[in-house]
Amino acid sequence: MTASTPSAPPRPPAIFAPARRIALRQRMRVLQRGADAARFIHADMVDDVLDRLSFLRHAPARALVVGDVTGTLAAALAAQGAAVTRADPAPIAGECALDEEAPLGFATPFDLTVSLGTLDTINDLPGALIHLRRALAPDGLAMVAIPGAGGLPALRTAMLAADADRPAPRLHPQIDVRAGGQLLQRAGFADPVVDSRSVKVSYRSLARLVGDLRAQGLSACLLRGGAPLGKAALARANAAFAALAQDGRTIETFEILTLSGWAKALRPPKF
Repeated sequence: MTASTPSAPPRPPAIFAPARRIALRQRMRVLQRGADAARFIHADMVDDVLDRLSFLRHAPARALVVGDVTGTLAAALAAQGAAVTRADPAPIAGECALDEEAPLGFATPFDLTVSLGTLDTINDLPGALIHLRRALAPDGLAMVAIPGAGGLPALRTAMLAADADRPAPRLHPQIDVRAGGQLLQRAGFADPVVDSRSVKVSYRSLARLVGDLRAQGLSACLLRGGAPLGKAALARANAAFAALAQDGRTIETFEILTLSGWAKALRPPKF
């Protein structure tokens, strides 16, 4: 009798194009050199992380920060006495290159790992969360901020109008609070916390919204996205976006999902 060879775990479905994801982040880096580049999503994420750390009274000695485009969070943590390692899927000088779907490979564990706006566009999100947890020291904290479900309703309306009777995949699938909690539990985090908040921004044109998305690395990087819009489709999109306006401005809503959890033994269930 021969022993059967254990089968490999199933690979996650390929939803996002890794090369395109990196290219979008590289373009974002270039656009961020402009003094008036949109940074409001990143700024909101950074402020939220600092507020949570203050509330939790968690003062890390070593921190890993991923996706800190402006360097604001790294600077704030360093000012509080933390030794900060910066990393990014598309790094610049002073940052480590990071493949979030592989073990992170740092020799010394961190007291804090933070990921800002990067984990919503990888194919193996559960695996990435596991790698973040394994990079933590005992009682270390992981925090992840990503665009969440329900965001960009005005853009969705415009794209549906553009595609008319043949809707195409143009926006990323996103997770909600419930799914986020399940992911943290699956990754082995203790005391998981997930919540969502809205950021509302008014726009005079669809083009300006698209420009803000590109400047903040929020454009689509789907493996199989829709074809570029032609003139007629773009005209329908602009008209649908303008139809949502009040006093010449359309309000767009960005949803930000924050996930956090601790690297410690899970508490036994209470009976």
